[in-house]
Amino acid sequence: MASETISELRVRYAETDQMGVVYHANYLVWCELGRTDFIRALGKSYAELEREGVLLAVSDVTMRFHASARYDDPIRVYTRLTTAGSRGLSFTYRVMRADTDALLVSATTALVSIDRSGRLAAMPRDVRALLEAAVMPADHGR
Repeated sequence: MASETISELRVRYAETDQMGVVYHANYLVWCELGRTDFIRALGKSYAELEREGVLLAVSDVTMRFHASARYDDPIRVYTRLTTAGSRGLSFTYRVMRADTDALLVSATTALVSIDRSGRLAAMPRDVRALLEAAVMPADHGR
């Protein structure tokens, strides 16, 4: 069972601004990459969850920027599921430069389970059990 996943990427030119620094919104995209990799490591994809009627919408994001990433930097996104309930999940992320282990961004996201009409909906028991088994508090093991 995944307690933390590591997603790797390299900063693309399109993710940078005119000064060659990663534009801040791209860190949120990298968190999504980490989140989808985490769920895939549990044995399901986001697409499978959606086919089963589980739609997850981001309801809250916090990000703290510690240092900048630049074009062609190797990046690692460490992702943990920190809470899982009947209608919501929370993840934490550490975005780090892979070659120096420099912390670039620490972030959290909260997601809510909704139905196709956009209303809050409880997740199926089997999905909730799968997610609950993977929960690791944010400060555990660091």
